[in-house]
Amino acid sequence: MNAHVPPPARHAHRDDFPGLAGNWAYLDTAATAQKPQMVIDAIARAYGVDYATVHRGVYERSATMTMRFEEAREKVARFIGATSPSEVIFVRGATEGINLVAQSWGQRLQPGDRILLTQLEHHSNIVPWQLLRDRVGIEIDVAPLTADGRIDEDALEALLTERTKLVSIAHVSNVLGGVADVARIARAAHGVGALLMVDGCQAAPRLKLDVQALGADFYVFSGHKLYGPTGIGVLWGRAELLESMPPWQGGGAMIETVSFERTTYAPPPQRFEAGTPHITGVMGLAAAIDYVESIGLDAIHAHEAVLVAAARQALGRINSVTLFGPEDSAGILSFAIEGVHPHDIGTILDESGVAIRAGHHCAQPLMATLGVPATARASFGIYNDLDDVTRLAAGIERVTRIFGTSGTGA
Repeated sequence: MNAHVPPPARHAHRDDFPGLAGNWAYLDTAATAQKPQMVIDAIARAYGVDYATVHRGVYERSATMTMRFEEAREKVARFIGATSPSEVIFVRGATEGINLVAQSWGQRLQPGDRILLTQLEHHSNIVPWQLLRDRVGIEIDVAPLTADGRIDEDALEALLTERTKLVSIAHVSNVLGGVADVARIARAAHGVGALLMVDGCQAAPRLKLDVQALGADFYVFSGHKLYGPTGIGVLWGRAELLESMPPWQGGGAMIETVSFERTTYAPPPQRFEAGTPHITGVMGLAAAIDYVESIGLDAIHAHEAVLVAAARQALGRINSVTLFGPEDSAGILSFAIEGVHPHDIGTILDESGVAIRAGHHCAQPLMATLGVPATARASFGIYNDLDDVTRLAAGIERVTRIFGTSGTGA
């Protein structure tokens, strides 16, 4: 355990989260985070006394809601270090953001062009590029991992060629928790004229972001993993790239003029936000950013680092448990128990009031690399504490007794 970081207070911030009422250890934050009351209140107010459409009405409430909507865009821009709010596009989630880039920016690619991924990517950062490959004829390269489950950055750089047009990576692995050296990968990609897209779903809730310093060209994240609502996310792109990209979807709000002969399109971000947006989701996302910033991303990351270190230490003493990922994984710990399917682990833990994730975590190629069909995954948030780690370890020991696997080592 890091001696320079004090242990988290018992149930730190837990009372802010009504979904955690009762004796429940929620360790599935990497899948979706619980929501603080201030986010719930912001959504209720947006659907209630403040509700009106945006960008359309000339009446006062619509104008007020439009102002708050665009203030939320400015808040997101500051949160990620964007140079302008116009670089922030509201989408349904990271998956839609990646698909938007694949469908719009991807139109310029030619047969034989290459996209470079890694073995630890989420399906949402694999399948859109495969669809583009099948449609256009591009080729996909895959960078391997190091022995401890990080992106092998030396091997990644060796795979880059002048035919590589895009590198697309996870900032933090949703299975292994390793943090990529995004700035290094950006420099290598740009060195061969390629762009860099970053999946920041697991990074945004725990790492202070500066997309300019990282050197990314596109960055995506989802609101619901950032203690905000589902159905809302962000695609950030460099202004000059967004301005060069055609629309992905057509409809209201993304146009300048429409006739049956010709349509002209609005500039970004409106060009990529066809139809009535998820107004209340944007209000909830803004409240979630306020919440995490009131605590501090550095404090959140340090808090989770203590919990992961404690969990690795506790589970590492159980002989039949295999731990995956680097020692300093960010908020996430995946593991397996010899002779026990992860679904059985999850079911037995649930009987003890401990909620974890069990399965392939939308990362089947990574499971193949690890040589397992699935893993169990405990993931921590700002509401967890060392008591939750103790309950997890006790539950795992119960699993080993039920299945008769080897118990605690010396």
